[in-house]
Amino acid sequence: MRRKDPFIIGQYYHIYNRGTDKRVVFMDKYDLWRFLQSMEEFNTLEPIGSIYENKYKKKSKKDTLDELGNQATKLVDIIVYSLNPNHYHFILSPLVEGGIEKFMHKLGVGFTRYFNEKYKRTGVLFQGVYKSILIKTDEYLMYVSAYINLNNKIHFLAHLETKINKNKLFYTSSWDEYIGKKKTNFCNKSIILDRYEDDIKEYEEFAESVAEGIIERRTEERVDFDEDLLIEKLV
Repeated sequence: MRRKDPFIIGQYYHIYNRGTDKRVVFMDKYDLWRFLQSMEEFNTLEPIGSIYENKYKKKSKKDTLDELGNQATKLVDIIVYSLNPNHYHFILSPLVEGGIEKFMHKLGVGFTRYFNEKYKRTGVLFQGVYKSILIKTDEYLMYVSAYINLNNKIHFLAHLETKINKNKLFYTSSWDEYIGKKKTNFCNKSIILDRYEDDIKEYEEFAESVAEGIIERRTEERVDFDEDLLIEKLV
C-alpha cells in the first residue's frame, strides 16, 4: 500500500486502527498487558521469536515497566499511546528506515496470533491496514498528544462504566505517565513536556482543555460514538 505521506525518520505520525467489525480487542486486563508488552518487545530490529521465550532471555533485567523501550536498536519512538476496548492510537516517530512499518507489522501479527489462540478464533483481528497521518506542525503535535492521552475520556469510557460492569471494560493510556502518576519511561515524553520546561501541571491543564473542547463540540453535533454497539459487545 502506497501511503499519501511516506514515513520519514524524525517526523511524527498519528497511527490508529480498530478491531475488525468494531469488535473488542481487549477482553481483560491481561490482554492490555500483553499488548503493552508486545509494544516493548517488538520495538527492535532483531527478531525475538516468542514473547514468552524472550522474557526469559532478559533475566538480567528487572521485568517491570521501568525497562520498557531500552533495547539497543529500537524501530520507533513511542511518544503517546491510548488503548481503548476496540481501538488504539499512537504517536510514533521512526528511528530507522521502515521503522514504523516493521513495528506495526510485528505488533499486529504478534497480538493477533496471541488473541486468536487465547479465544479460539481465526482470521484478522484489526480492520485492514492501520491508518497514519503525518503531524506537520508543533501545534498539531501538541493537540494530538492531548487527544490521545485523554482518548478514554473523550470517548466517554468513564460514562460507559455506569451502564455496564466496569470489570468488563478495559482501557489504558500514557496519561498517568505524562502527569507523573506512573513512574515509567515507556514513552519518549521530552518532545511534548520540554515545551513546558517540565511543568507537568501546565501540560495537564492544556490537555484537559483540549479534551473538554472536543467533548463539547461532539456533544453539540450529536456525534455517534457507536456507544450502543460497544456496550452490546461488552455485556
